[in-house]
Amino acid sequence: MDINCDLGEGIGRDIEIMPFLNSCNIACGGHTGDRNSMLAAIRLAKEFEVKIGAHPSFEDRKNFGRAEIYVPTEKLRSQLIHQIAELRMLTKMEHVELNHVKPHGALYNMASESADLAQLVVGVMTFFKEDLILYVPFGSELERKAKERGIPYATEAFADRNYDDKFRLMSRNLPNAVLTDPDEILARVSRMFNEQEVVSTSGKVKTVTIDTVCVHGDNPRAVEIAKSLHNLKNESF
Repeated sequence: MDINCDLGEGIGRDIEIMPFLNSCNIACGGHTGDRNSMLAAIRLAKEFEVKIGAHPSFEDRKNFGRAEIYVPTEKLRSQLIHQIAELRMLTKMEHVELNHVKPHGALYNMASESADLAQLVVGVMTFFKEDLILYVPFGSELERKAKERGIPYATEAFADRNYDDKFRLMSRNLPNAVLTDPDEILARVSRMFNEQEVVSTSGKVKTVTIDTVCVHGDNPRAVEIAKSLHNLKNESF
């Protein structure tokens, strides 16, 4: 059971949550972040021996990368390569490895359903010619394209987000899209890993194999949730 979290986003909880993580996804200048914030997150991850990933995004700081926007293919490809390369350069400076890439926000959601956008993201992965792992939503176009191209990938589910009946993440604008109760989240994640089941808001069940589970750093109870999941992992896995 791998627990990951999006960090380096200026939330102010990185040092509190890092001890409970196995991997982290560091904002690398698209939706937020700069060289100083990236270095701080890398050094913190290094201290706690947490795997480091790049968290590239649409270059849309105004909307924190959560708005669906159109970016011409070659421009977006260049932006994503630049963001990942920037973080990779800083990890090399700190003598640590870059382990994975996880797209952020709207890019993640759109590439989950668009074969063309998923193909672009996978193409960016091949640019680096390394065994970087792509974190992908289960059952998504990203997963399918990664498998087709032979890109190492890890299937991801969200601990603190609800799924609709098509097993897509519910819009944050909808009630109950974001979960904050650690006990409820603990039960959901336990079911994901022990029974290999994800449940939608209406009770539909999908059988999946999950490699990593995400807690959002901006969840108001993120530290408490991550600690609970960390304890669950130590007790059960």
